[in-house]
Amino acid sequence: METLLQNEIFMTAAYYSIAMLALLLFLSIFELVTSYNNWEELKKGNVAVALSTAGKILGVANIFRHSIEQSDSMLIMLGWSALGFVLMLLSYFIFEFLSPSFKVDEELAKNNKAVGTISFILSVGISYVVGACIVAL
Repeated sequence: METLLQNEIFMTAAYYSIAMLALLLFLSIFELVTSYNNWEELKKGNVAVALSTAGKILGVANIFRHSIEQSDSMLIMLGWSALGFVLMLLSYFIFEFLSPSFKVDEELAKNNKAVGTISFILSVGISYVVGACIVAL
């Protein structure tokens, strides 16, 4: 086992596999907290939902990037990634709270591209902040 943990190809495959599984889990959690069916909206060609989803994927991937670079173990990498995901989720709720004149989920379901773009930028922006925190620690 020690030899495998020193093999770069094995470690790359391991980090990739863990990141993909966690990404699927994180996207499933986002699916649970939204009032619309993400995959049905994508199937319909809803660009706003596509932007929002792309921002979440890019944001989570960016957090994983920093977590992998700065962690000594997969467990620590997963811890940082989970914290980053929680912060991204929290920022989604804050976005909803700070827009009292409309509901973010409803606007995304109505294909409001402006809301989708802001959601995209918010997810990616938060991932940069979390990534900077991971690097700094």
